Amino acid sequence: MSAGKILVVFTSHTKLIGNDHPTGYYLPEIAHPYWKLKAAGYDLVAASPKGGEAPLDQASVEAFKNDDESVKFLNDAEAQQWVKNTRKLSEIGDGSEYKALFYPGGHGPVFDLPVDADSQRLIQAFYESGRPTSAVCHAPAVFADVKLKSGAYLVEGKRLTSFTNEEEEQAKLTDAIPWLVETRLGERGATFEKAEKPWGEKVVVDGNLLTGQNPASAGALADAILAQLK
Repeated sequence: MSAGKILVVFTSHTKLIGNDHPTGYYLPEIAHPYWKLKAAGYDLVAASPKGGEAPLDQASVEAFKNDDESVKFLNDAEAQQWVKNTRKLSEIGDGSEYKALFYPGGHGPVFDLPVDADSQRLIQAFYESGRPTSAVCHAPAVFADVKLKSGAYLVEGKRLTSFTNEEEEQAKLTDAIPWLVETRLGERGATFEKAEKPWGEKVVVDGNLLTGQNPASAGALADAILAQLK
């Protein structure tokens, strides 16, 4: 018997700024949560702005070629069918049938999801109804421009994390995205937290807003989601 449904929202964006380097979602940031959430009995529904196949950042395939969960995700027929047949966000409705909302990262989500009206609408609905509202790595960018019914920014006064400016510099991709996630969230009034060292695991839970810093934090973020759903 299913424990319920969780909505997973992917980017549809495929290119970085200044070159034709392909981007999209980052493999371990869905692979690790996918297996944890499925094992707990949840049905995962994938959506994206354009629907159809969610673009995979191929650099993440190479970087995590020795990561068991990532390799398993790539080689699992059901998982691949799932990620290649996402529903259009505009067709999701009010999202009331889902128990939680999760955004995997990758550089892609910085481009299309923060300005997507359907994404903003769903985030507001999930957050204000008290359901787990979560994102990892670059994906907390999706929260930056979401406003609550009060008119305040969702992240104002909230504790959270995301891929850091220092990590972006080390990845040499600072100029490849429209804006830096850590900076923008801070500008919106968030209290930004991060691991002691770059690339370390960090999950921040502030009420039902749950964020993970980087690829190393994706599994722990899934654990935090499950803890709230118990």
